[in-house]
Amino acid sequence: MSVWSALVGGFAGTIVLTTTLAGASHLGLTRMDLPFLLGTAFSVDRPKARVIGYLVHFVTGCAFALGYYALFVAIGRATWWLGGLFGLGHALFAGTALVNTLLPMVHPRMGSPLTAADEAPLLEAPGFMLLNYGLGTPIVTILAHVLYGAIIGAFVSLGSG
Repeated sequence: MSVWSALVGGFAGTIVLTTTLAGASHLGLTRMDLPFLLGTAFSVDRPKARVIGYLVHFVTGCAFALGYYALFVAIGRATWWLGGLFGLGHALFAGTALVNTLLPMVHPRMGSPLTAADEAPLLEAPGFMLLNYGLGTPIVTILAHVLYGAIIGAFVSLGSG
C-alpha cells in the first residue's frame, strides 16, 4: 500500500464526488452546492466563494483520503468495496455531525436550528442528512461518497501489487 496511491485516488475520487454532486444539482435532484457551502465560510463574494470552495473541497478530499489510507493500513487490506464501505460511513458522518454540529460552529454565514428569526444567514441550516437541500440530497450524497471511497480503495489496492 502506498500513500501516493491514496492521494491520487483521493484526487480522482474528489473529482467524481464533486461531479456527481454538481450533476445532481443541475438535474434538480438537490439544491446543495458544496463548493459554495464551503467557500462562503471564507468569503461573502459569491463567485470568489465558489472558487475557494472548490480548492477547500479538493484539499479536504485528499486529507480524507489519507484517513482512508490509515484505516486500510490498520486493517492490513485495501479493496474497492472496503473503500465504498468507508465512503458510506463518511457520508453518514458528513450528513449528520459535520454539517449540523461542527460546520455551523465555524461557518460565519451558515444558519443553524438555533438561529434567531431576525438573523439573516447566507446559507440555510442543512438539516439531518442535508434534507433541507432536497429529498434527493441524502441519496446523492451517499452515492457520491461511496464512489469516492471505492475509488480510493481501488487505487490503494492497485498500488499494493
